Amino acid sequence: MTDTGAGPTARRVHFLLPGGVDDPTAPSGGNTYDLRVCRDLPAAGWQVSRYALPGSWPRPDHTARAGLAHRLAALPDGAVVLLDGLVACGVPEVLAPESARLRLAVLVHLPLGDETGLAPEVAAELDALERRTLHSVQTVVVTSTWAADRLAAHHGLPAGRVTVARPGTDPAPLAPGTDGAGALLCVASLTPRKGQHRLIEALATLAGLPWSCTLVGGAGHDPGYLDQLRSLAQESGLGDRVGFTGPLAGADLAARYAAADLLVLPSYAETYGMVVTEALARGIPVLATAVDGVPEALGRAPDGSLPGLLVPSDRPHALAGALADWLGDPELRDQLRKSARGRRAMLEEWEMTSHSLAGALERLRHTPRGDR
Repeated sequence: MTDTGAGPTARRVHFLLPGGVDDPTAPSGGNTYDLRVCRDLPAAGWQVSRYALPGSWPRPDHTARAGLAHRLAALPDGAVVLLDGLVACGVPEVLAPESARLRLAVLVHLPLGDETGLAPEVAAELDALERRTLHSVQTVVVTSTWAADRLAAHHGLPAGRVTVARPGTDPAPLAPGTDGAGALLCVASLTPRKGQHRLIEALATLAGLPWSCTLVGGAGHDPGYLDQLRSLAQESGLGDRVGFTGPLAGADLAARYAAADLLVLPSYAETYGMVVTEALARGIPVLATAVDGVPEALGRAPDGSLPGLLVPSDRPHALAGALADWLGDPELRDQLRKSARGRRAMLEEWEMTSHSLAGALERLRHTPRGDR
């Protein structure tokens, strides 16, 4: 069976996702993005056949590799295939044999070697595998201009192969917050890359100021890090001021945003930072480390002002200093709230994400098979 791009197989994308993408106990920005485009691509003219593949991606065992190879082999010649980077980037030997028969695109949420806590040799191995994968496919989709520039330069990808499809936002009501400044919110998976430990360390230096901090997120594959965070909060005397909710979604997550004065994102690496725009959609200012794609997500208000505070990731005391400024300066808070509300009106919705991705898939559909 050959997919010619006409008839009943016209404009269909086969989307291969990591198993657990639907797991409500382990939400992530990548999973949220994947599920949203699955839902929205039909409105942009693309039907989606979705396959969730079990395995310890991006370092799968033999069974998971064989499952991916079998799934690809079962697709018709010329089919348009989009693979989440977690599934694709660590197994170039599985993708390469199919690249002449299928039209392959890889969606990279985070370069594999950028995950925090990897041993240097493991990071180098994953980086090399990712390079081979991205050179074997026709299209690479990323979620920020920063990521596009980084991958093109780092892996030597040809001009025009990388497409940006930024995450969108849903319209949301303005967050009422509190009558002060001290309701701090961090929404992120509890992993070392997200840096919640340094947020707690910063807050420990500000124990004399009025604040409370809520950490929303699941422990995922690293439950030991959650234990580390709880111990750090207790040892710092903050056990009753730092709360852990676990993963939240829907109305429960919306309620946490509504009660927040400031979103804090202390990440070490962040290809874009979807929670930044989720907060801004509610008019909530943001304090974040100025890593990777975060400044792009934060953006600027119409008057050119920043709707938040960006601090260097490599300066341990910068986060505490910025938190002290926020808590102690009412004029600064008023200015940032005004800028956040201005930026709110400029945010792109998810319709634009699907439009960008659909454009990349359409170009791929007309790319000769095996043309890399």
